Amino acid sequence: MGVRRRGIALACLMAVFTALFYGFPDAHLVTWAAIGLTSAAGIAAGVVANRPRARAPWLLLAGAVVAFTLGDTAYNVLTRVLGYVEPFPSVADAIYLGVFVPLLIAALVTLTRTGAPSRDRASVLDALVFTASAGLLFWILLIQPQVGADAPLLDRGISAAYPICDVLLLAVTARLVAAVRWSPAVVLLGVGGFGLLIADVLYGLAQTRGSWQIGGPVDLGWVAFYACVALAALHPSMRQLTAPRPIPPAALRPGRLLVLGLSTLIAPVAIVVQVRRGATDDVIVAAVVAAAMFLLVIARLYGAMNVHRAAVTRERTLRRAATDLVTATTAADIESTMRAAFAGLLPPGTAHVVLRQKARSGLAVAGSDVRLIARADLPETGLPGLDDFNTIACAPLVVAGSTSSRDHGSLLVAAESQHLIALHDALPLLAANAASALDRITLNEEVNRKSTEAYFRTLVQNASDVILIVDVDLNVRYASPSASTVFGPADLSGRNLDELISARPQPGSVGVLPGQWTVERPDGECVHLEASVRDLRHEPTVDGLVVTLRDVTSHLRMQAELTRLAYHDELTGLANRVLFQARVDEALQQDRTAEAVVAILFVDVDDFKVVNDTLGHSTGDELLRAVSQRLREAVGTAALPARLGGDEFAVLVQTTPVTAVEELADRIVALLNEPFLLEHGLVHSNVSIGIATTADATDGADLLRQSDMALYLAKANGKNQWKRYEEATHAALLRRMQIRVDLDEALRTGAFLLEYQPVIDLKTGVTAGFEALVRWHHPSRGTIAPAEFIDVAEESGLIVPLGEWILNRAIAEAASWAKASATPPYVGVNVSARQLRQPGFVDTVLTSLRRHGLAPDRLVIEITESLLLTDQGNGWSDLRTLREAGVRVAIDDFGTGYSSLSYLRQVPADILKIERSFIGNTPHSDKQRALVDGIVRLATTLDLAVVAEGIEQPAERDVLAKVGCRYGQGYLFSPPLDSDSATRWLQRDWIPA
Repeated sequence: MGVRRRGIALACLMAVFTALFYGFPDAHLVTWAAIGLTSAAGIAAGVVANRPRARAPWLLLAGAVVAFTLGDTAYNVLTRVLGYVEPFPSVADAIYLGVFVPLLIAALVTLTRTGAPSRDRASVLDALVFTASAGLLFWILLIQPQVGADAPLLDRGISAAYPICDVLLLAVTARLVAAVRWSPAVVLLGVGGFGLLIADVLYGLAQTRGSWQIGGPVDLGWVAFYACVALAALHPSMRQLTAPRPIPPAALRPGRLLVLGLSTLIAPVAIVVQVRRGATDDVIVAAVVAAAMFLLVIARLYGAMNVHRAAVTRERTLRRAATDLVTATTAADIESTMRAAFAGLLPPGTAHVVLRQKARSGLAVAGSDVRLIARADLPETGLPGLDDFNTIACAPLVVAGSTSSRDHGSLLVAAESQHLIALHDALPLLAANAASALDRITLNEEVNRKSTEAYFRTLVQNASDVILIVDVDLNVRYASPSASTVFGPADLSGRNLDELISARPQPGSVGVLPGQWTVERPDGECVHLEASVRDLRHEPTVDGLVVTLRDVTSHLRMQAELTRLAYHDELTGLANRVLFQARVDEALQQDRTAEAVVAILFVDVDDFKVVNDTLGHSTGDELLRAVSQRLREAVGTAALPARLGGDEFAVLVQTTPVTAVEELADRIVALLNEPFLLEHGLVHSNVSIGIATTADATDGADLLRQSDMALYLAKANGKNQWKRYEEATHAALLRRMQIRVDLDEALRTGAFLLEYQPVIDLKTGVTAGFEALVRWHHPSRGTIAPAEFIDVAEESGLIVPLGEWILNRAIAEAASWAKASATPPYVGVNVSARQLRQPGFVDTVLTSLRRHGLAPDRLVIEITESLLLTDQGNGWSDLRTLREAGVRVAIDDFGTGYSSLSYLRQVPADILKIERSFIGNTPHSDKQRALVDGIVRLATTLDLAVVAEGIEQPAERDVLAKVGCRYGQGYLFSPPLDSDSATRWLQRDWIPA
C-alpha cells in the first residue's frame, strides 16, 4: 500500500471512529479506545514502512499513545461502568501523569536530539522564553486556582501537576518545531501536540468552572492529537527527524522576534493586571518569571555574540582557504588546503578525516547539496580512515550553476555528527571553491598539453637527432628534416634501413634495431650512430616503429681519448701507474718456468730537482719526455715502460731470466747517461735503478716495495747505477724506517735528553764551557747513539724540530749556570746543515736567548766542516748575523772532511775544533804532532780559538798544551754529564791542568 493510501485510510478510519464517538454517546468507551489504538497502530505501521534511522523515539511515541488510551479507558470505566461521579484522584490520573506524560516527553525530546546531536543553545533559549511566559499564564489561570482550593493536599498536587505537565509538553513541542526543518511529519507532530495542549487547557478551565462533560468539542483536540501523530509516523518525511541534519541558525526573523517580544511582555502585563485586580498572590511569581526572562535575554545576547565571533573566525578561515585555492597548482595542493581549512573550522583537537573521492559512486546528490551519510549506508570506497567514524558528510565537487564545470568526484569529511552539522554552511562553499580550482588546474593542464604538443612538433622538425618511422619490414615511412645531415638530401620514403646503414648487428631483424650503427655519408665520411627504438604500432596516430638516431661520433672519440688518458701519462705518453699495476697483476697470474721471473725496474732521474729548480719547469718537462723516449728505445717491445709520477719511471719485464733483467738495467743506465740535447742546450743527467723480481716477491705490492728499496740503496751508493733487492739490504732499510717512525714518536713523547761534556782550559784547568750532546732513551732498545739516528733525522727533516728542542734546552740550562756561577761557562750546540738553512733560524736563536736571559757570548753554534763547501750563501749570512749579535761559531770535526783550509779566512767562525783522529797518535808520531801544530798555528793566525776533542791520555793533553792548544775535552777530564752532574761539576770549577 502506498504512502498516500495509508494516510487516507488512517484518516478515514479516524473520521469514522470520531463520528461514532459523537453519534453514539453510550458507546464512548469502545469508540474512544478504538481511536487511541488506531493511532498507536498507525505509528507502528509507519515505523515498519519507513524504517527510520532511530526507531526508539517513534516507539516511545506509540507507547505514550497507548498509555493515553489506557488512561481514558480507565476513566470511562470508572464513570460509565462503575458509576463514579468525577472520580479524582484515580488510577487514570496515575496512568496520565506516571506513564503517558514521561513517555510523550521522552519521545519528543529524543526526536529533537537524535538527528542533531549538538545543542542549538539559541533555539533552547527561545523555547525557554516562550515556555516561561506560557507557564506564567498557566499558573495564573490553571495552577494557582487548584493550589488555592480547599481540597486535600494530594488532590491539590495532582490538580496542579496537570497544567505543569502541559507546560513541559509545550516547551518540548516548541523546541522540536523550532529546532528542525519543517516537513509534513514535523507539521503534523506540531499540530497534534498543540491540539493536545489546547484540549488540556480547555479541559482544565472547564473543570475549574464545573462545566466539563464527555463528548463535547474539547475532545476534538485529543482526536487531533491521535490522528496527527499517527499520520506523522506514516509520512516518509518522518525519517528526516532521526537522520543527521544541520541545525539552521536561530536567526531573529520578524515572526520569531514578535513571538519572543510578546512572550517577554506577558510577565510585566500580568503584574500590572494582577495589581489592578488586587490579586497580589501572583505578583511574586510574575516577578520571578520576569527576572528569569531578563536572564534568558542576556544569555541569548551572549550566545549571539559568540555566534558572531565564530562566524568571523569561519570567514577568515574560508577567505584564507579561497586564497590558497587560487594559488594551488596541483590536485594535491587543493587536498592539502582542504585539510588545513577543515582543521581550522573544527574545534582544536577534533578527530576528523578529509578525503577526496575521484568517482562519486552515488554518494552525492545532484547540484551542490550536502548529505550526511551514516557509515553503514556508505558504499565501499576503499578510502582509508573512514571506518573510525559513524557519520560522513559528502559534498559534490562541482561549481553550482555552472554548465561547464567538470565532475571532480566528491569531498568526504568524517567527524563526529555535531561537528559535521556545524559545517553545513562551510562545506558546500569549500567544495564549490575546490571544484573551481580543479576546473582551473584541469584547464591549465589541457592548455599546457596542447602547447606541449605544438612544442614537440616544432622540436621534432628542428631536432638534431634523426627521427625515423618505419614499418615492420623496416621500410621508412617518415624521416625528420635532420635525416639529410646523415643520409643526404634524397627522399628516404620507401627505402629499407639495411640499404642506408653500413653496419649494424643482424641486418633485417627488428629485435636488434637498438645499438651502435655505422652510416657512410654521401661525402664518404663514416658516422657512428646510437639507435633507440619505440614500438608504437598500437598507436593509431603512428602505427610503426619510431627509430631515433643520435650522432655519437664525437662522443666515441672523446671516450677513446679519455680511456687513453686514464691509462697513460699525459706528459710522456707512457703507461701510468694504474695501467702499470694492472699489467703487473696480469703478469703475475701467467704461468712461467722456474728460470723465468717477472721483474720491475724502478727508475729515478738523479738530481732532477736541481734541473727543475735551476732551468725551470718547462726544461724539466722536456727532460722527462726525452728520458721516456730513451727508455722506450732501451726496452723495445720486450717490456712495458711507465711513468709512475714526478721523475719516477718503472719497467715491467715478463718471463725473463734474471741475467736478461740485469743486462736491460745496464743498457738503460748507459743509454740515459748520455747528455740530452734540449731547447736550453746540453743537459747531463743519469738515472738510478732498483730491481725486484718474483724470486723474492710474490705479489705486485711486494715487487714495487722491494724495487723502491733497491732504488734507495742505489742512490745511497752514489747514484748512476742499479741495485737489485737483497734481503740483508731490506733488513737495514727496515731498521732505518723503524728508527724514522720511533723518532717521530720520541719527539712527541719527549724521549730525548741532553748531556754536557766539559771543555777545559788546558792552562788553568778551569771549565770554559760544555758541549751539549743529545741522547735518546728508547723504551725497548735502551740508549741509542746519535750516530744511529742523526742521519735519519736529517733525511726525514725531523732534525729541524729536534735541533730546535736541543737549542732551547741547552740555552735554558746555560742560563741556570750563569745564575749560579761568577764565571759562567758557555754551551756549545751542534747545528745541522738542514737546520741552518731553515728560514727564521737566526730569529729562533735570538728569541730563545732573550726568553731565557742568556748572554749571546755564552752560546757557541757548532757547524760541521762540510758546510764550508755546501752552504756558502744564506748559511754564512746567518752565521755572520749571529756573530754580530754576540753568538760565537765553532767549526766541528775539522780535518775529517773536505780540504777547506782556504775557507777559514772567509767563514764567520770563532773556534776550531780538532777531531779525535788527529789527537790519538800525537805522543808517538812527529808528523802527527807537526800536523796538529800547523793547525793550531793557522788557527792562531786567523784569531781562532782551538779545542781538541777526544783527549783520553795525559800525554795527549801535554802535547796539545805544548803546541799551544788552549782548550780540550774528552774522557781524560770527564765523560758527558747529565744536568745535575754538570751543575755539581761547576761547583768544583777546577781540575788539575
